[in-house]
Order: sequence, then C-alpha cells, then structure tokens
Amino acid sequence: MNEDRLSTDLYVSAMTRLAAREGVPVMVLHRGDPSSGTLILKINLLNGTARILIEARYNDARVWTPATPTDPMTEKDADAYLSRQTQVDPDAWLIEIEDKQGRIWFPGKIVSV
Repeated sequence: MNEDRLSTDLYVSAMTRLAAREGVPVMVLHRGDPSSGTLILKINLLNGTARILIEARYNDARVWTPATPTDPMTEKDADAYLSRQTQVDPDAWLIEIEDKQGRIWFPGKIVSV
C-alpha cells in the first residue's frame, strides 16, 4: 500500500460519514481486504435501476469505470453481478449508495473504457 493513501476500511468509513451527513444512505454489503481492497459501488437510483462502478487507477488518480456495457442496469441484474464478484474477488469491498441523483460520494471521475 502506498504510504500516502488511507487504508480501504478508513477510506470507506470517511466517505460513508460524509454521505450520511447529507442524508444519503451508504451500506457496506461486503467487507474486503481492510488495507487495500478494491471498491465496487452499486449506485441504487431508487427507480428499479442501478449503476455498478469499479475503482481503478489512471495516471495515479482514482477513477470509476462502469462494470458492464449496460449502465444503468436493472437492480436485479446489479445484485446478481455483485453476488458473482464476491466469488471472484473476496478482497473487494461492495458498497451500495442509495441516491436518486446518482452521485457516487467517493472521489474520482467516471470514465468509460
């Protein structure tokens, strides 16, 4: 882990508190590696759809990429995708954000691959 970066557990805790101050629920669905687990965000748009964004690094900056070409997808499909990810990468953190506006609450731009 790079010494100038927070551990994943502290980072998630801080961002969760920031969103909570604005009345936006953020839930940890799966706790991954506490020091360096990758984040996968489910942005629940509260209309039956959700976005799944995966954390990545680009030019030493945090970015978010849609997990699938279908963005947003049905909430059912989003939940199935997250369920598969816990099998593929048990160190990943799965975070659900309930926000009609689709805000991610974690720093970084959304980029397409």
